[in-house]
Amino acid sequence: MELEQIIQSPEAQRKLYKRSLIVVIISQIFGGAGLAAGVTVGALIAKDMLGNEGFAGVPAALFTLGSALAAFLVGRISQRSGRRYGLSLGFIAGGIGAIGVILAAAYDNLFLLFISLFIYGAGTSTNLQARYAGTDLADEKQRATAISIAMVSTTFGAVAGPNLVEPMGEIALVLGIPALAGPFILAAVAYLLAGLTFLIFLRPDPFLVAKGIAAEQEKHIKRKSKDVNHLLQRTSNRVGVLAGAAVLILSHFVMVAVMTMTPVHMQNHGSGLSAVGMIIGFHIAAMYLPSLGTGVLVDKLGRTFMVIASGVTLSLAGLLAAFAPGESFFWLAIALVLLGIGWNFGLISGTAIIIDSTDMKTRAKTQGTVDVWVALSGTAGSLLSGVIVAYSSYAILGFVGMYLSLLLIPLIIWVHVKGRNKKVAKAVT
Repeated sequence: MELEQIIQSPEAQRKLYKRSLIVVIISQIFGGAGLAAGVTVGALIAKDMLGNEGFAGVPAALFTLGSALAAFLVGRISQRSGRRYGLSLGFIAGGIGAIGVILAAAYDNLFLLFISLFIYGAGTSTNLQARYAGTDLADEKQRATAISIAMVSTTFGAVAGPNLVEPMGEIALVLGIPALAGPFILAAVAYLLAGLTFLIFLRPDPFLVAKGIAAEQEKHIKRKSKDVNHLLQRTSNRVGVLAGAAVLILSHFVMVAVMTMTPVHMQNHGSGLSAVGMIIGFHIAAMYLPSLGTGVLVDKLGRTFMVIASGVTLSLAGLLAAFAPGESFFWLAIALVLLGIGWNFGLISGTAIIIDSTDMKTRAKTQGTVDVWVALSGTAGSLLSGVIVAYSSYAILGFVGMYLSLLLIPLIIWVHVKGRNKKVAKAVT
């Protein structure tokens, strides 16, 4: 069906909305598997090559820094050309980066490793930005739920990925490359398949359809009112964007910082790759699996309530990580599960606030810009986590995470009080 026909047909829009969600679900299953590789073994590869755990946060910092650049580019491409091109190019770049990591490990080339991890980060940010693709044709009461559907589908690949660390390591050894590079074989295939899924099947592009619908609505309003400036003010809310961005940045910083150093902390206390992979699998499951319930809660109970829930849950995770014995699989697993759930609450509520606060003229570009800062916060968390653990302890890292998480509560309450005008209140409640 032609784009113009879909713009004029609410029934066709509903069908495209459902079809787009199916495409997002399939691609996110692949994308989740690609995402898990770097999270699980990236720090361990760096530790082996560099011989110092103080630099163990460098790989995560590199691929989160790469993801920041990719988030910016994917957002700009999506705004101009649609989600299909932006998301497919991001995932394909991530797959190419994963291939580079495999070659770097095979030839023990540190420079190639760092460059490849930077490129691999494109898959990480694209996996995150794909959550927006399901919301383009969703109405206001469906937005958080649509985000959740995209995110929960990531669980299938993301949980399988860490638990395939050992089998993929064995495959890598058969191929004559280090075992730790094995998960990146999975990542390369998974990211390339995710990119091809978007490129082939995400058409008509839901974002371009949504832009067309918004343009038609604006024409209709212009015919009835000359107050176009009022329309633009009504559909764009800077305070809401800043509030949503702050929630995403803080929750992501805490999650990445604690998660990055947990594999190293466990290995230092005698845990094997299988145990590390299992805990990271639990953590990633907790990041994505609660999404369907979280989306409903965000839509029903409100954005502010769930941001507070995020702050409380993340602070409990940091506190538990600080006190958990390094050799205790059970308590570290509980801490990492809470860390994932808290991040999930923050991501979905913060994302919903941003969508509520933007219009189609700037939405994808704004989403990309916000995700740049989210990625940079992950870079900072990765780098600082290694330094904190090297010069103090993993327990101190847990306490830092707890204190930062608690900042979410006064932040969102302040924004809620400040946003007494109807538009801001609508975005954050």
